[in-house]
Amino acid sequence: MKVLVLNGPNLNRLGKRQPEVYGSTTLADVVGRIEARAEALGVEVECRQSNHEGDLIDWSHEAADNSWAVVINPGGFTHTSVALRDALAEVADGPGFVEVHISNVHAREEFRHHSYLSPIALGVIAGLGVDGYELALQFFARRNNGNG
Repeated sequence: MKVLVLNGPNLNRLGKRQPEVYGSTTLADVVGRIEARAEALGVEVECRQSNHEGDLIDWSHEAADNSWAVVINPGGFTHTSVALRDALAEVADGPGFVEVHISNVHAREEFRHHSYLSPIALGVIAGLGVDGYELALQFFARRNNGNG
């Protein structure tokens, strides 16, 4: 099983941008944790980040074409991108995707309460910090083994 972990805009700024909201963990730290957890779970993982909507759409198409599960933190595109939703709909029709948010978006500004992706996601993890990525990976590993 392969899981593609996608991070959207501004997530390359983790550890620098609003540490009071997102913590001091960098994206490199997050990727290291994801890779270690994936190895322990026996799951192949690839992590990518882009500030560009088109990259996330292209990578979602790649995941759909290869039947890869997706863990995605879409950042601000959560609340704005119908195009990303359309691309992930193909993944949703296959192995599925889990939407991850480091902060609790429902405890923040009202515009962050709406997600174009949540209605088609297998699940949404929000507010558990960077642990959400590992939990999503664990979900896919269990599901792949018939335990979830």
